[in-house]
Amino acid sequence: MGKTKIYFVFTDTGTNLSKIINYFTKQSLNHVSLAFDVDLTEVYSFGRKHPKNPFSGGFVREDIRSDFLRNAKCAIYSFEVTKTECEAILKSIQKVEKNQDDYKYNFLGLIGVLFKIRIHRKRAFFCSEFIATMLSNTQTIQLSKPTYFVTPFDIRSQLGLKLIYEGKLGDYRREFIIEENKLIKDSIAPKQSFVLYISQKVKRFVIR
Repeated sequence: MGKTKIYFVFTDTGTNLSKIINYFTKQSLNHVSLAFDVDLTEVYSFGRKHPKNPFSGGFVREDIRSDFLRNAKCAIYSFEVTKTECEAILKSIQKVEKNQDDYKYNFLGLIGVLFKIRIHRKRAFFCSEFIATMLSNTQTIQLSKPTYFVTPFDIRSQLGLKLIYEGKLGDYRREFIIEENKLIKDSIAPKQSFVLYISQKVKRFVIR
């Protein structure tokens, strides 16, 4: 059974709505999205359909380079799942995307989370509820709460998540590549030093 990675993107755009949520949850980065490639070309969540209108929400494919998101604070994590699980998650998301006009943002559900009261709305999600629902049929990720009570912090607290970047979302790929290159250079440097050391010893021996 092969393995692959999925990516969780936690963001804070600094909007008034996010500030209110941060205040009540006592946590930051209270929006979560899910991606299937390290470049984050396909990022899925429930959120604003129109950046300037916080009350026009639903299923969204997010562009991390958009004016609305590129300046957002973020933390990006990778998580390893089986290829079968990855395909199942993606299939569930595509099913929602196909019928996205039938879905709404679950604003009332957010109030339910704050007061620990289930507020059920058909075909309505807030961001972490949506992600938790898409993950609910996998064995690798087992959330301890019902999907309608799951917060971004609950997902971020899962064992096995690996932090790969933290900073401004618009700088993600550039800084991530720089860090990757640094790690590669650091791993190669000792080998190069050893080869140089041996070559110098051989030269001294030949000269003598």
